[in-house]
Amino acid sequence: MKAWKDNIRKIDPYVAGEQPDFPDMIKLNTNENPYPPAPKVEQAMKMQQAERFRLYPDTNATPLVKALAEFYHMEEDQFFIGVGSDDVLAMSFLTFFNSEKPILFPDITYSFYDVWATLYRIPYRQPKVDENFYIRKEDYMVPNGGIVLANPNAPTSIGMDASDIEEIIQRNQDVIVIVDEAYIDFGGQSVMPLVNKYDNLVVVQTFSKSRSMAGMRIGFAVANPELIQALKDVKNSYNSYTMNRPSILLGVESVKDVDYFYSTTNKIITTRERVKEELRKLGFIVPDSQTNFLFITHPKLDMNDFFNSLREHHIYVRHWNKPRISEYLRVTIGSDQEMDTFLSFANKYCKL
Repeated sequence: MKAWKDNIRKIDPYVAGEQPDFPDMIKLNTNENPYPPAPKVEQAMKMQQAERFRLYPDTNATPLVKALAEFYHMEEDQFFIGVGSDDVLAMSFLTFFNSEKPILFPDITYSFYDVWATLYRIPYRQPKVDENFYIRKEDYMVPNGGIVLANPNAPTSIGMDASDIEEIIQRNQDVIVIVDEAYIDFGGQSVMPLVNKYDNLVVVQTFSKSRSMAGMRIGFAVANPELIQALKDVKNSYNSYTMNRPSILLGVESVKDVDYFYSTTNKIITTRERVKEELRKLGFIVPDSQTNFLFITHPKLDMNDFFNSLREHHIYVRHWNKPRISEYLRVTIGSDQEMDTFLSFANKYCKL
């Protein structure tokens, strides 16, 4: 082995969902929104002036910050913009978790958390969710170097009450508590208002799910101004120009199109509830989801075989060969037509 190989950082990376490309496929594996971005986004895209791309973007994404502050009734200095919520979360890990004590996040949750912790050499511990996949708040009331909670959680789809999260924040005011609200717009209880009550809380959200803009990579954090400034300092020590001009402009138009935002999220919630009940009629076990996906299993089916059968018919869902969840699939809520096709296949499969 060559000596220089000893100095390469080696890590098991995050594995993103498969990105198939077939004309007849039904893609329910990456929690994308089945509906297009807001009409105002499309209008703004047509008005883009390529000549302006020669200029650097606003490092603070000020127009987008202004729009978000107005929408959420917060102050502008409480917002940090990043290239998707993954960028915001990674920057938050790097900025806030520098203790020798382990940070805490559940054993079943977004699988990027342990990757970032390992990459940045942050000690961590993963309390187990209970037998029904609920996070136990008591597990987070012990000495630690910080806490990360996805609410609603992924891939389980289960949300925590805001009051339980507040209790965790109250008991951990000597460390930073990050609440990842990627799916909050589909029925969960946001703790964003608590940012004005607790100076150790960071709330992270994304445009990828409820705003149909996964391809534009827009995420943001909300916290007290001191924490936001700390995030900016770290970002500006890494790359000042992270958010591109089109993303800033189109993000603003997405926030402004309020009626469309609520219309599409409500359509997804309605479809989700219908599909949940239809699956339960077929014998599937489905927790009450507060996300844009369902986490399903069946006591009489081999879910890995079901996953592969779906895939053979170009219906893509997500499966993890991991302890405790190897017999579960995560199914994104697509359009009504896509979900009807999925349900029809599931019905036939259950009768085999």
